[in-house]
Amino acid sequence: MLVSTVVAVVIGIPTGIVLTRKQSLRGPILGVANVMQTVPSLALFGFLIPLPFIGGIGARTAIIALVLYALLPIIRNTVTGILGVDPAVREAAVAMGMTGGQILRQVELPLAMSVILTGVRVAMVISVGVATIAAAVGAGGLGVYIFRGLRNYDNTQLLAGALPAALLALAADFSLGVAEKYFAPEAHSRSRALLATVVLACLALVGFLIPWSSASNPPSGSNAAAPVVIGSKDFSESILLAELAAQLLEKKGIPVVRQFELGGNLPHEALIGGRIDLYPEYTGTSFTAILHHQPVSDPRSVYEQVKREYAVQFNVQVGPPLGFENTFAILIRGADARRLNLKTISDAVPHARGWRAGFGQDFMVRADGYPGFSKTYAIVFAEQPREMEFSLTYIALSSGKVDLIAGNSTDGRIEALDLRQLIDDRRYFPPYEAVYMVRNERLQRMPALQEIIGATANSISTEEMRRLNFEVDANKRRPADVIREWLSKKQL
Repeated sequence: MLVSTVVAVVIGIPTGIVLTRKQSLRGPILGVANVMQTVPSLALFGFLIPLPFIGGIGARTAIIALVLYALLPIIRNTVTGILGVDPAVREAAVAMGMTGGQILRQVELPLAMSVILTGVRVAMVISVGVATIAAAVGAGGLGVYIFRGLRNYDNTQLLAGALPAALLALAADFSLGVAEKYFAPEAHSRSRALLATVVLACLALVGFLIPWSSASNPPSGSNAAAPVVIGSKDFSESILLAELAAQLLEKKGIPVVRQFELGGNLPHEALIGGRIDLYPEYTGTSFTAILHHQPVSDPRSVYEQVKREYAVQFNVQVGPPLGFENTFAILIRGADARRLNLKTISDAVPHARGWRAGFGQDFMVRADGYPGFSKTYAIVFAEQPREMEFSLTYIALSSGKVDLIAGNSTDGRIEALDLRQLIDDRRYFPPYEAVYMVRNERLQRMPALQEIIGATANSISTEEMRRLNFEVDANKRRPADVIREWLSKKQL
């Protein structure tokens, strides 16, 4: 937040000054800044990731996004503050023989500074909220605890992220409010000098922070000596599988960089963009969501086609299946399943007319999601299904806000929350075999990667995967500890 705000100030204030002198530029530049403010943060992150030099995953991408969001209030308040200076004061300065530069430095900026700082104040508070969302692109920070809390139904983790973020926003707002008073026209010059010293100290600190923040997003170059960058999606199972690959590589003495908890299709985009080298995926997801094929029920056919097309289109090798499937699971509360004696999805269809459903955005739009599911089973609910963030659907179901959701078949929360998976008796959902996706370029330069994906083939059963997820989701254990213990037992 500090780095991005300083960069936005360095860009925004001079831009605002130029706009007070060039009225013809004011409309277009403020218009572009307004547009940047309205772009949803996740969409902006998704746009930035594939861009060369300025994109990628991690802190650098987050800082760029925060700068873009912070520019509008800073530019707009700089323009408003300078144009709001009393014309009579300018005329007096001209009459005293001041040059344009002197008028700007000694008259306009001092009088407009409190308004400019209001813009910086707004930008910093906005940055706190956007910075938490940046956890979805591997930038870390307090947003990690918020996303984990949502995923694991853990209010303690939610508060661990949300409360410090709120306090940080309040602290930024308060401190800049104090700064506004110091820069008010009636403030004593000594107070201004003191604040200027503090600002310079902060700038010096930022000079040390910028290289650090860039280092937190190392490139995943093709050099065999460079660390292997391993990514994961933003749910427990994907993190566990990514951690498995990471620990196996580290046991061979190979350095690893973890870029975990990436939202949506960001791991795929990062892989083909060369930002990560390996991440766990599911064949059914690749087949329908990435390659845009209609669902097919034969596991071997799906695997072979995904393997062939990934090699041609993305230069990516699809590793052998890890031994389990994680298909969409139609879930209801265990109490309802026992009371109504429901075992299959077809059993639930007559009751669904009085039920409410909640589905993740992914399920609502995918070719293997809700449109085909509702048609195959002719299922109708009491109202249009609620489209929600995936992790929240579990909370909504267990708390009685909805009656049916589409979860993951190996999710540890199924047991933890006493949910029941209904059997897909019409075999609608395609196979979702877990596999590792690896960039061929890196694979050719590092034979150890091939050994790792070979060693993990058919190594995890569905029951084992559900138990591992349960340890993380229900028992709140760290994925790294769970995998370390499992590797010891399996002697891999």
